[in-house]
Amino acid sequence: FAIGGSLKLSKLRQLGKSILWINFSQALCACLFTFGLLAALGPWLLGAGFSREFFISGYLPMALIVGAVSAATAPAAVLAIVHEYRARGPLTTTLLGVVALDDATAIILFAFASSLGAAAIELDAFSCYRGLVLPSLMILAAVLWGALGGFLLTTLAGAVKRKESLLVVILGGLLLVSGIAGQLRLSPLLATMMVGFWSANRFKDGESLFQAIESIEEPIFALFFTLAGAHFDLQVIKLAGPLAVLIVLARFSGKLLGTKFGAGLAGAPQVVRKYLGYGLLPKAGVTVGLILVAQPPGNSQLYEVMLNAVLGSVIINELIAPPLVKYALLRAGEGIEE
Repeated sequence: FAIGGSLKLSKLRQLGKSILWINFSQALCACLFTFGLLAALGPWLLGAGFSREFFISGYLPMALIVGAVSAATAPAAVLAIVHEYRARGPLTTTLLGVVALDDATAIILFAFASSLGAAAIELDAFSCYRGLVLPSLMILAAVLWGALGGFLLTTLAGAVKRKESLLVVILGGLLLVSGIAGQLRLSPLLATMMVGFWSANRFKDGESLFQAIESIEEPIFALFFTLAGAHFDLQVIKLAGPLAVLIVLARFSGKLLGTKFGAGLAGAPQVVRKYLGYGLLPKAGVTVGLILVAQPPGNSQLYEVMLNAVLGSVIINELIAPPLVKYALLRAGEGIEE
């Protein structure tokens, strides 16, 4: 909901086409690089002798989902470093623009990967329709349902006067949209993101909805990361450790190369082409949230390994990525080091 609310049309128009090119390129490359390396090297690292059927209907869907969640960037970490070093300039402007779009792009990729993975699980029934057309229709249906939910929510919210009552209406509306989307086998994340998008762009007092949600963000985040940490299994992490390192390396490669490619297509300044990729390396909340809501591909043990691998990669990433963001801003001459 909050991510959708950050996608204001007036703001998107100001960002320009160059940022859209860069965002699409770096997100897609991070997804494809991670998926490709996991598909090629993952079974070897796990030491598992997969049958062809299980590899296609079990392992590949999970690798596809991990690839999709790897597209996300942690905006909070990037913003904190930008503010700490009071960075300003073309690199910083482009970085903040791409970060604003990146999580929404990751959710769309995740929705498509989940639908495609579900089609791949039913190996005997797999076809072009089930693999490409049906996932696209499911994503479109989730967007339309989210838009309808946003219309209903904002209509009801417009009649509410008290802030406390407004919070109840928002939470009830989001739970209803998410629950019905789940029952219809649509993406609850994409649907609720569309509710936020509608609220930010079609409701005259949309800011009040997001301010009401902000009042309960901290306890929700605390509960969220506590539940995520509870999924760590020390026995599984021994097996998942090499996969975690592979995910970090693949994602870094995809982000860096994808950013350079997109910046080149967009005709961005040299400083943006050279350093922007380093600013997009942090990942945290959205990645963890997406992998937690992913549906196990018919094999709970494989899901636990992949889940622990992603959580492990987040920890490794948060140790390495923030210093690289600082490096990029300072080398570009846009940060002030005291």
